[in-house]
Amino acid sequence: MSLHHAFRSVLAASALAAATLSSCSTPTPYQPNIAGQRVAGGYSEERLAGDRYRVDFSGNSLTSRDRVEGYLLYRAAELALGDGYDWFLIVDRLTERETATYALPDPFYRPWYGNGYGYWRPWWRYSRRGAWGNWYPGAGPFWGDSVDLRTVERFEAHAEIVLRRGPVPAGEDRAFDARRVMQDLGPTIERPGPRP
Repeated sequence: MSLHHAFRSVLAASALAAATLSSCSTPTPYQPNIAGQRVAGGYSEERLAGDRYRVDFSGNSLTSRDRVEGYLLYRAAELALGDGYDWFLIVDRLTERETATYALPDPFYRPWYGNGYGYWRPWWRYSRRGAWGNWYPGAGPFWGDSVDLRTVERFEAHAEIVLRRGPVPAGEDRAFDARRVMQDLGPTIERPGPRP
């Protein structure tokens, strides 16, 4: 493989990586969680009884825990009002945090002699304070061990809610007025943009 061909391969791989990253470079918007969307994640719900739901919101790696939990509350309020109720009670809730650390090799370092040439590698001799030394790619962290460490977090929130009519009971910290939730959180809701 020629050096020119290797350089073109690196550029093509870098362009592909950039395109992949740009397609998911926004936090999960307020959307249903359906496979094949431009940005992964969203809300889903399951009706457990006439006045009871399990509500979930799954965010991508750019979506904060606050946003995931806020969007779950907003969806619960939408369900309550859509079914003709005034408030909802959270009877069970859980926010899961998934963390992964990736060690990615430097995308700009791909030695052209790497595949198929076995043990052959270029090396250089240098003098430092009168002593001679050898250096070759892979001998130290300058090139051979160049990696990019990335830690990625992803949050999912789950809640079981019970829908109710009438005034919200005083002193119940798990009860939420559906209209108030939608009024307070409405300005923070970001919906998906048009497909490019």
